[in-house]
Amino acid sequence: MPITVAALRETAAAERRVAITPEVAKKWRGQGLRVLLERGAGESAGFPDSSYPDVEFADADSVLTTADLLACVLPPTDTALAKLREGAVLVGQLRPYGAAERLSAIAARRLTAFALELLPRTTRAQAMDVLSSQAGVAGYRAMLIAAEACPKFFPMLTTAAGTIRPSRVLVIGAGVAGLQAIATARRLGAQTEGYDVRPETREQVESLGAKFLDLGVSAAGSGGYARELSADERAAQQQALADHLKVFDVVVSTAAVPGRAAPKILTAAMVAGMKPGALIVDLAAESGGNCELTRPGERVRQDGITVLGPLNLPAGAPLHASEMYARNVHHFVDLLLRDGALQPDFDDELVSKSCVVRAGEPVFRG
Repeated sequence: MPITVAALRETAAAERRVAITPEVAKKWRGQGLRVLLERGAGESAGFPDSSYPDVEFADADSVLTTADLLACVLPPTDTALAKLREGAVLVGQLRPYGAAERLSAIAARRLTAFALELLPRTTRAQAMDVLSSQAGVAGYRAMLIAAEACPKFFPMLTTAAGTIRPSRVLVIGAGVAGLQAIATARRLGAQTEGYDVRPETREQVESLGAKFLDLGVSAAGSGGYARELSADERAAQQQALADHLKVFDVVVSTAAVPGRAAPKILTAAMVAGMKPGALIVDLAAESGGNCELTRPGERVRQDGITVLGPLNLPAGAPLHASEMYARNVHHFVDLLLRDGALQPDFDDELVSKSCVVRAGEPVFRG
């Protein structure tokens, strides 16, 4: 019997992505795998059932009781986990931090589960790096949201009514999301600057045609993330940043580390010192936000400044986000296959470090 790789229709609020696209389904069928989807699984992402000629369709219960491997975008519900066939493999963004009950539920079904957000950030893992692929979508959409909400044009315009000066945009954090936000702001014609406490990001920011904002604080860390600032470094950073914020029309903040609360970079006092009509789009809202005024999923207006805390931005561009995500999943699943069977090699660090439950035994210590 061939391995059955499956996916459900995602049910989280406003989630429109799908873990298996027609492209990836075709590749798996070419590898001799059976692909099974819940009816309508890809509809919200722009992939109707008719676009999947290489798969079988069933209701959710049948998918769960049949799947050897279930791919997901976000963690399945407790109800779905309770119906998943014992001994199956679960692959996706499982949000393991602070999720002891969910991991216990996965273990209770004797599943083996892999949380893709735990993949080491190595060169070999790039093709399966869901954090990077989805962060790129988030950075792009964050800047589009900023351009729409900003009371000014982004580009310089020369009109019969006079010249319109370009908006000044600052992007805080030069990771994947931040760099994509910078690139998008530049494409939209804004006068763009980028800031990061990691000095090695200067070259990347400047390669996109933006100016690097140097505040004199350096905090390069490991794994591609910044280390935590000391109290003195944080005070120096905030004072220097407060002085610069006064000139910007738009600030997009993207500083976040998986499993931790987002660092508070923008204080209420700093926001109060910004120019009237300025806008902050806090991409880190889901993990508490980089701004003290951020409320996840809400628009806050204070002292003439608007603060937006958008959630799950990749779901707002579901077709391309799904295509990238499904390719990431496909590359990772290839690591789990051997001789036509699911045989994960736990000597491979990409497999072992992303595993949160192994054959019913919790192994994640986050």
